[in-house]
Amino acid sequence: MTVNRELFDQVMVPNYAPSSVIPVRGEGSRVWDQQDREYIDFAGGIAVNCLGHCHPALVKALKEQGEKIWHVANVMTNEPALRLAKKLVDATFAEKVYFANSGAEANEGALKLARRVALENFGEQKSQIIAFNKGFHGRTFFTVTVGGQAAYSDGFGPKPGDIVHCDFNDLDAFEALISDNTCAVMMEPLQGEGGIISATDEFAKGVRDLCTKHNALLIFDEVQTGVGRTGELYAYQGLNVTPDILTTAKALGGGFPIGAMITTTEIAKHLKVGTHGSTYGGNPLACAVGEAAFDTVNTPEVLAGVKEKAALFNELLTAINDKYHVFSEIRGQGLLIGAVVTEQFKGRAKEFLVAGTAEGVMSLVAGADVVRFTPSLVIPEADIREGMARFEKAVAKVVNG
Repeated sequence: MTVNRELFDQVMVPNYAPSSVIPVRGEGSRVWDQQDREYIDFAGGIAVNCLGHCHPALVKALKEQGEKIWHVANVMTNEPALRLAKKLVDATFAEKVYFANSGAEANEGALKLARRVALENFGEQKSQIIAFNKGFHGRTFFTVTVGGQAAYSDGFGPKPGDIVHCDFNDLDAFEALISDNTCAVMMEPLQGEGGIISATDEFAKGVRDLCTKHNALLIFDEVQTGVGRTGELYAYQGLNVTPDILTTAKALGGGFPIGAMITTTEIAKHLKVGTHGSTYGGNPLACAVGEAAFDTVNTPEVLAGVKEKAALFNELLTAINDKYHVFSEIRGQGLLIGAVVTEQFKGRAKEFLVAGTAEGVMSLVAGADVVRFTPSLVIPEADIREGMARFEKAVAKVVNG
């Protein structure tokens, strides 16, 4: 069988428009395609490959678990799930863990839990969910409606009700919305898909205080910011604001599909037996790989290294911009970096991605105006420098037409 980009159009639903490049092999922060052409990976599978490709610790964990037990469903528990849950509890504010397959599923669970807590503690009137414009929380119908980008939720019929939005970092607008009928507020501590926009300390603290005042649960969506991405294990730890529920996925498995919702015992007790579930949630293979990824990332050396590597990224991006003047701002935290294009290149961020791929460097966008970089947290300095040299060539091509 010939496997190429044309086969995608023949057999796949057309909701994606993938590159003509088909990666077949990866090692560290380097990837090779079907023609054995090499790329430096600054995309990381959209902040998933936190340890790059084929990290020895993850490969070892997968091989070892693959020879033990693959799947038992949740009529039984399993050792890797319990070990990973204990490590998540020990490293965070949380006391209880629920495993899923993805960030969207973790967020779905968090929203259902919040609604259940409000119903059982306060009554049916307390059902409002507040979220933020440009936010992104997944592609299930509930999570995509909570997400603050209507283009993703329009066109599928009636939406789940009692969900409202306001602008991120606008505390006055938020205070005007929240009331005793608000059951939960869902926010990213740093908006990823929405353009790499960090919550200000004042905003995060204000949201926390108002949630407490109105008995609303604060849900932090750390699907993209979690597991070391910002240089903290979880971004809330750098904000000094503690949520009631936190969701984590992407980097949690280092490339193996897994998600988790973590919370307190008092909140978790409302998900009684039978109220929620997932066939594959807590899968032994996923949790074994997740445990290896978590153990590798959750060290002072790796977390400090994220901030050092981020400083180098920013330095090299600034140097490129000093020559070509294509970015109005370079923002983000840790190795979740956004380069905002100037008015001259408005709406053209993807051109930099495409040109970069042609030069042998993989990047992302966050909307039409932001080039996004989410590389491995352990990417070597040499790969950062080489990747940025390639990205500079791509910038020059876009500028020069």
